Amino acid sequence: MRVLGFDITITKATRPLSSLESRGGWYPIWPTVRESFTGAWQSNTTATTETILSYFAVYACVTLISSDIGKMRLKLVAQDADGIWTETESPAFSPVLRRPNRYQNRIKFVEWWIMSKLLHGNTYALKARDARGVVTALYILDPLRVTPLVAPDGSVFYELKRDILSGLTTDVVIVPAREVIHDVGYALYHPLVGVSPLMACGVGAQQGLAIQTGSTAFFSNGSQPGGVLTAPGAISQETANRLKTYWETQYAGDNVGKIAVLGDGLKYEPMSVKAVDAQLIEQLKWTADVVCSAFHVPPYMIGVGPMPNYNNIEALSQQYYSQCLQELIEALELSLDEGLELPRPYGVECDLETLLRMDTATKVQATSQAIGAGFMSPNEARAKFDLKPVDGGDTPYLQQQNYSLAALNRRDEQVGTAPPTEETPVAGEEPASEEAREQEAIATWRVKEAALGLVG
Repeated sequence: MRVLGFDITITKATRPLSSLESRGGWYPIWPTVRESFTGAWQSNTTATTETILSYFAVYACVTLISSDIGKMRLKLVAQDADGIWTETESPAFSPVLRRPNRYQNRIKFVEWWIMSKLLHGNTYALKARDARGVVTALYILDPLRVTPLVAPDGSVFYELKRDILSGLTTDVVIVPAREVIHDVGYALYHPLVGVSPLMACGVGAQQGLAIQTGSTAFFSNGSQPGGVLTAPGAISQETANRLKTYWETQYAGDNVGKIAVLGDGLKYEPMSVKAVDAQLIEQLKWTADVVCSAFHVPPYMIGVGPMPNYNNIEALSQQYYSQCLQELIEALELSLDEGLELPRPYGVECDLETLLRMDTATKVQATSQAIGAGFMSPNEARAKFDLKPVDGGDTPYLQQQNYSLAALNRRDEQVGTAPPTEETPVAGEEPASEEAREQEAIATWRVKEAALGLVG
């Protein structure tokens, strides 16, 4: 069988492949989020991914994480003899990193990769190869159409259902694991099945949606709760239903505020709800905090919690990177390294400069100190500000008066530290003056330093 220009041979196993979907209730049947709270399945209460994603905190966390990682440029790097990774170019591997497939650019490809992992717990990328066997394109598959399979000998396969956009034109095709990049999320139950953070924040998202729905109905009724319509005597159920329907039609919703004329002793008594009893804002904030904790996002980044009381952009970005993004970025880099079958010394890295950016003043101060300490060359510092290199700026510089302790010790051993002594004048010569003797001693000292190579 030929899939995406690559010949795939399917060998029939001695026994049918075992689908992980048949292992029991722990396997998530996407897109339904089972057990959004304890005992939910017993009451037949389920929440779909689409429903939970409509909650503002879930939407904000997913889009924030995916867009932040998506804006990082994918770099092909190579390790030199000194163990330093530097960016490089390769006609075999660079094109697929710049344009992963025919309908997605690099940013949308990475965003879709991360969103699939966050919403479904798994990301599946199908490889397309050329005649050399080099991966030339990657297609993110719909996780609802992919099922991991395990052969009796432990080999892993994937059952792929029809996906026209990804080039799968047959109803079902089974491919070996080497043709699919599988980025597994938090594998709580099985190493081939990742679990979405939605499993942990489903109850919070549902509660938040219920609060918003109730608030919408409340304010649609003119910010007035319901009431009780009473009669002085007994009335039939038919009359009660007729009065209820009439009252809701004429004096609820957009008709709130109209004048009602009551007769036969009818009386309307509104029900009141105290704001302190409702605590809608506090409850809504709590549900958003639960969602943020499941996605490891600082609440202030989605407009829920207060901003930190210090203004250090680099420190805030570093905290966000280490507690939320780093694991996702490292998993993405490793999956591409192994999936593209990069030989040594090549690798894939995300450009963190677009995320961990310092403010201008701090950046100038840091680069200036690095140049003064000989840690960075001027051209390397200029590149941080997108400035072109200048002649003579490729070499790190250090002021000449800085000597190592070992060099100073060698100088002291060779020259000595005792001050020059007065010499007995030769007969017939004028005794040297104090200034002349001092100048002669300094000149001798400099000659010895030059001989030892301590000065230029």
